[in-house]
Amino acid sequence: MSNRPRRPSKPYRRPRKDPVRILAFEALRAVDERDAYANLVLPPLLRKARDKGDFDSRDAALATELVYGTLRWQGTYDAIVAECVDRPLREVDPPVLDVLSLGVHQLLNTRIPTHAGVSATVELARVVLGDGRAKFVNAVLRKVAADDLEGWLERVTPSYDEDPEEHLGIRHAHPRWVVSALWDSLGGGSNGMEDLLAADNDRPEVTLVARPGRATTEELLTGDAVPGRWSPYAVRLAEGGEPGAIDAVREGRAGVQDEGSQLVALALAGAPLEPPAEDGASASGEERDGSGRGERWLDGCAGPGGKAALLGALAAQRGAVLLAAEKQQHRAGLVARSLDGNPGPYAVVTADATRPAWRPGSFDRVLVDVPCTGLGALRRRPEARWRRSPEDVTGFAPLQRDLLRQALNSVRVGGVVCYATCSPHLAETRAVVGDLVKETGAEQIDVRPLLPEMPHLGDGPDVQLWPHLHGTDAMYMALLRRTPS
Repeated sequence: MSNRPRRPSKPYRRPRKDPVRILAFEALRAVDERDAYANLVLPPLLRKARDKGDFDSRDAALATELVYGTLRWQGTYDAIVAECVDRPLREVDPPVLDVLSLGVHQLLNTRIPTHAGVSATVELARVVLGDGRAKFVNAVLRKVAADDLEGWLERVTPSYDEDPEEHLGIRHAHPRWVVSALWDSLGGGSNGMEDLLAADNDRPEVTLVARPGRATTEELLTGDAVPGRWSPYAVRLAEGGEPGAIDAVREGRAGVQDEGSQLVALALAGAPLEPPAEDGASASGEERDGSGRGERWLDGCAGPGGKAALLGALAAQRGAVLLAAEKQQHRAGLVARSLDGNPGPYAVVTADATRPAWRPGSFDRVLVDVPCTGLGALRRRPEARWRRSPEDVTGFAPLQRDLLRQALNSVRVGGVVCYATCSPHLAETRAVVGDLVKETGAEQIDVRPLLPEMPHLGDGPDVQLWPHLHGTDAMYMALLRRTPS
């Protein structure tokens, strides 16, 4: 029996609580457990932390980067972690995977020093997972830290020649099926795809809209703000910034809105109409003088209200009336809030545009910005790329067709419908429009002349916008004129 004295055991040290990383973990869990969107979950968490005095602006910026960066690269980080664990990834508890992903992001995609990234993530694991699983996190992260991002990508990515879609998907953090769908819509070679996928991973600028008749771009051009690229009502906060600090935004006279969405409203407002009837009167008997006066406009899928607010302001300038319809009551409330203070007449109703509460042929201009997979807004909702599936595309198809069908029935002969969606997937764009043109005999109007300053608009008559070519979300828009048939 040994007579050596035993070393005294180290006293237990409580884990250090890091408010920034704890908040980031809470946001990731909400996204995972509740299918929440980070852009809805994160702001209230940040406000609460600021109100408690836990956060300053630098803390908020770091928490935002950790959440969005981790969600954006989730699939790629999973492939890397899978190389560093001794079990299938599906057997690792989701909260542990969230902590690991936060750690991997700090090690491979931020300027945080390696030792600090490992140490901070292990401390987070001790707080939210316990000491036992924190040891597992420590072991995995030390393996990850042995190489940089490029080195790991070389290890986990197949060659382009062997499998181009999987190669691009892992290297640019997109599911394979999304890469395939985007490639089909974009066309061309790999260079354009690389640019598009890279643009999806860029942090988007905050873009404001000055609602005409209510605000001007001049009053939004403060600090580092610069004019928009394409919309006359757009202002970009090039260095970030807090929109709520701007009086016009706080008062509802301006709002946050991507330029692609602004252009949808402008295209519909500028589309040429044909006379409503031989006597120049509408179905309701209102006279037209060629200026838009007396026109009736409909936003059939108005929630949460950004496009409706711009349409309402444009309608007011021309003496037209806007009806904004939204199926869900709480979203209809958001629409009403957005339109509050509109300078012209408008109404907001809770109504299902697939079962119109209005008579056929009641409107001169109709917008249907249909529900979709959201693949065109992956810069703003990075988690959508991992949450959506090809089955979702199929699931939206009947609703998208029904909404466009009823929109064409709601517009008068000679009037115009704008079909819009924040997805470039061909099954959600040209396939829908093509089917309804065949079914109804509607005439497609070339959108491109209504966006005269924009390059790279394709062969028409519809338009697909792209983040890497236009700096907008990947909005799709088509204009259809109802014909007598």
